[in-house]
Amino acid sequence: MGPFLKFVIFNSGRPPLPDTGQWLLLALNEKLPEAVVEILRAHIIGLHHYLMLFIMLAFSVLFESVKAPGLGLGARYMFTMAVGRLLRAITFASTILPSARPWCASSRYSIPGHPHRWAQKYYVPYASDANAIRQVIERDIAYVDTVNYTADYLPDWGSMSFLIDFLRPNTSEGSSWYSLLKKAGGGCNDLVYSGHMFVAVLTAMAWTEAYGGFSSVLIWLLVMHSAQREVRERHHYSVDCVVAIYVGILLWKMTGFIWSAKGGTGDSRLTKLGKIQGRLLQAAKDSDMDEVRELLKDVELGNQESPKQGPSKVLYSVTTQGRLRLGQCSHGTRRVLQLHVKLGCSFWLRKSMFS
Repeated sequence: MGPFLKFVIFNSGRPPLPDTGQWLLLALNEKLPEAVVEILRAHIIGLHHYLMLFIMLAFSVLFESVKAPGLGLGARYMFTMAVGRLLRAITFASTILPSARPWCASSRYSIPGHPHRWAQKYYVPYASDANAIRQVIERDIAYVDTVNYTADYLPDWGSMSFLIDFLRPNTSEGSSWYSLLKKAGGGCNDLVYSGHMFVAVLTAMAWTEAYGGFSSVLIWLLVMHSAQREVRERHHYSVDCVVAIYVGILLWKMTGFIWSAKGGTGDSRLTKLGKIQGRLLQAAKDSDMDEVRELLKDVELGNQESPKQGPSKVLYSVTTQGRLRLGQCSHGTRRVLQLHVKLGCSFWLRKSMFS
């Protein structure tokens, strides 16, 4: 959104918004011990660290660090990220807020000497005059005649000429639209909400769901440290970090509802098989084929409750005990149980890798 600022020239003379979070951190710097303040200022963890944690989580099921689904956790993360980024773009494009670093635009861009014609007509005449703002509200129409500035530089960009109104190039920047885009390098207005914090929150939510415990507490402490550093270094306002935190949590919960609907039947079947394993093995030992068929039918119909242990543990328990006791069964019963265990193994492996 850096080029978009050339559309309105908003940051060249605008002070940042008052931010109580920034004031609070400055006050704490005077009250807290110097060692604590230095820890708060330290660059302990960055965006690339959160992304590395996400990659570890996405593939950790291959090393039996988390239960299945494994790559499904990564797919859920990326889907949530896409939704959050779309909402973020809609949010910061709807209203332009001044940067927390007011020198940003003038130091990075060759800003034209006059506002764009849209800003002249709809914003500039009413920006600082309370009476003019009141009349705009009453009339609900732009009523002030705008100033006729010197015409902007218009290079020949062919099919990409529609970018001229947004990028507002000048002769010193050359005639190539591609080189001008490469110089943009991000925005100088405030982008609500913080993209860095959104990534950090999604990583923390994924880690909490996969592992939990004290390690997830540590991850959330690092997220809070990143949030206060974003505010402290004036990359974002406090509201950007606060909104990113609760939006990330809510979106993760919502996509969890979507992902939980996938493969739920498979988990249920495996856990139910684990619940009746004792009866199933006893029926096999007694060569009672009717009882075996009835128990397997109950698993398929899904009439029993799911235990709390994961499907991988259930399958391991069933497989291990089955191997120990299959030698005591008749040949026909043994074939039925071996086929059922193989089907369960095949289903679990497919779900672990691709769910």
